[in-house]
Amino acid sequence: MIVLTIDQRGSTYADDRVPEILAELADLTRGRDGVVVRFERTVGDEVQGILAPGRAGAQLAVDLTLHLLRDQGWSVGIGVGQVEGPLPAVSREARGFAFYRARDAVERAKTRGRGTSVAVEGPPPGAADLVTAGARPLDGQTSRPGTAEPHPPDLAAEVEALLRLLAAIRARRTPQGWEVADTLASLADKPGRQRIVAQSLHVSEQAVSQRVRAALWQEEEAVRPVVVRLLAELSDSVGPEPAEPAEATGPAEAPEPAVRSTTKKRGKS
Repeated sequence: MIVLTIDQRGSTYADDRVPEILAELADLTRGRDGVVVRFERTVGDEVQGILAPGRAGAQLAVDLTLHLLRDQGWSVGIGVGQVEGPLPAVSREARGFAFYRARDAVERAKTRGRGTSVAVEGPPPGAADLVTAGARPLDGQTSRPGTAEPHPPDLAAEVEALLRLLAAIRARRTPQGWEVADTLASLADKPGRQRIVAQSLHVSEQAVSQRVRAALWQEEEAVRPVVVRLLAELSDSVGPEPAEPAEATGPAEAPEPAVRSTTKKRGKS
């Protein structure tokens, strides 16, 4: 499973933005595959949700993370691992490795600058929650006598590095660059998109091309599928999914879950 833990930055001196971001997340996830347990406030100014392993959940995790980082008002921790089943209706009642890792990740993310405050934690090679069937040999084992198997890649570190790179590119994008990027993103990927953007923005095609290059939009579009693939691979490496959550019947009044390693209070971000 993929758990996103999202914490408001600078909340000591800012209004509570959790209702606002929950509305945005609900809108961004509506009609899309990949949500297992919807995003809810956990405690204080923190929000958490559970996404499915595999491509659908990974795609959604990347899209939501980049959206939140563009705002520059949030720290995002992505935790990948097992979640104990059966799943509850709200994430704050759930338990499992993924929650511990999301907690560690968001705490690391808070130490980074605005716009790049993201961290990813996943099971290390040989962890207890990795799938063993068909897995590569662990350190010290060999695929055949006398042949040492190379160390498996640290997929969590790779996903984190690429997400921070994309976030840094986007943080330096000008309003004019965002105007072109957002318009391009709203159009189907087919020849002639830049001409349509130029007509929509009432500028020349040359001006659109210049903005696209300055915004590194094509570079971002090329890297995003790589991040999704790596995160999907990481999430697929853990154990099987637990049972589906029960339907929520109303606002939940649940105690703080045992999965948190620290006590989170309002105004401590």
